[in-house]
Order: sequence, then C-alpha cells, then structure tokens
Amino acid sequence: MSKPKSKDRPVPGNEVAQPVPKAKAVKARPAPRRPRSLYTPAEVHEIFRRFSVQRPEPKGELEHVNAFTLLVAVVLSAQATDAGVNKATRALFQIADTPQKMLALGEEKVGDYIRTIGLWRNKAKNVIALSQALIRDHHGKVPDDRDELVKLPGVGRKTANVVLNMAFGQHTMAVDTHILRIGNRIGLAPGKTPEQVEAELVRIIPDEFMRHAHHWLILHGRYVCKARKPDCPACVIADICKSAEKTTSIPAPLVELAPQEIPQSL
Repeated sequence: MSKPKSKDRPVPGNEVAQPVPKAKAVKARPAPRRPRSLYTPAEVHEIFRRFSVQRPEPKGELEHVNAFTLLVAVVLSAQATDAGVNKATRALFQIADTPQKMLALGEEKVGDYIRTIGLWRNKAKNVIALSQALIRDHHGKVPDDRDELVKLPGVGRKTANVVLNMAFGQHTMAVDTHILRIGNRIGLAPGKTPEQVEAELVRIIPDEFMRHAHHWLILHGRYVCKARKPDCPACVIADICKSAEKTTSIPAPLVELAPQEIPQSL
C-alpha cells in the first residue's frame, strides 16, 4: 500500500517557479569634491591688485647670482630660514657659481660652507649630485622644464616651481608653508596638500598677476598673516578676507612699501 502524498510536497511537473529576488542596485559614490575658493573672480582680482600696488616688484629673499645658485639656494632652504641660507651661501657662491666649480669644490668643502644649515651633510651630497647631473644631462645649464628639474637630486615640485618662476619668469605657483596656511586660513585656495592648493591658486589667479603671485602670498604670510597671530590691522585685504580668525574688517592703507619693507605695525 503506497503512502499518501504530503500536501506540502509539489506534484512533479507542477512546481511553481519562485521569483528570484533582484539584487539591490549599488549606487556609485560620487568622487569627493575638491574644495573651491570662497572668493568670486572679482574679489580675487581685487586681492592681487592690492598686492601689486603694495609691492609692484616683489623679490625673493634667497640671495643668488644666476639660475644655478638660485637652484642650490632653494635646495638648501628646505627646513631652514632664508636668512640662515644666505649667511652660509654668500661665501660659497663667490667661488662656486656654476655646476663645474661646485663639483670641483667637492662634497667635503661644500659641507664646510653650509655646516650651519640643518641637514647639511645630506644637502652637500645633493648639491654635488645635482651639479653632476646638470653637467651630464644639461650641458651645465639649469633646465627650464619642471619634469627635468624634478629629476635632479634634492629637487621637488616646490623647488622646481620657484626656479621656473624666478629664473625663467614662468607663471608657476610654489606652495610653501606660508601659502598653504593662507590658502586654507582665508579660504582663498582650500586644500589638504600643497598640490591641491597650487592647482586652485593657478585656476583662480588672473594671468596678469601670476608672475608675482607666489611672492606676494609668501610675503603676506611671512609679515602679515602670520602663523601664530595674524596682524589684521596691517592687512590691505582685511575687508575682503573671509577668515573666521580676522579681527578687523578695516583694511590697512594701500600704499607702496619699500622693497621687502615690514609694515610698521609688525
């Protein structure tokens, strides 16, 4: 006698197809948006117009006599002050102002000249190595190309941008600690890295001001918008500035300063 079929057991051939649950669509996360400047194009133009009135011909504070000595000075300035580098290089550049002369001087003697600069041993090696590379690959000349410059020992993007701007007049933006701080503090070019700040500054600064923009921002950060306490009463853009830290909205008088003159209120 056969067993009765269970009511729950489907009759062969009469199975009902069960719907296959659909996989949930996974939404692609949008790429994080890079922070943009808080300023309108008109405001950016006015900021740099005022800087240009204040310092029509700003100069870098590293002493040099040609493109090679500028390159060496910028390499030596990493984690050192411009004043400290100048003190060490005045005598050095008098006797070694070309890659050939620097190489002939040798690593040990170069080290003797720059001993007062931080990390001087490694920097002396880099100065000799970059001198060798310039002679070997560029006929003793400093190249005017960023890709070639960053191949040299001890030369990074910031150093390359300084040399391209100061020695060759190119519209580059070298982001140091001052410019990185200002870009974020006042919202001019927010960014977590120097490269992000650089890209935003190059994007927003009018071409007519790019030649000197690097120096204007450095000098503003060094003497006015200082790290510990910004001197807002000495700031010529206090009325435009959108920093939450600013203490006044009254701009300082817009007058031309003597070369590298520090404002009286500093």
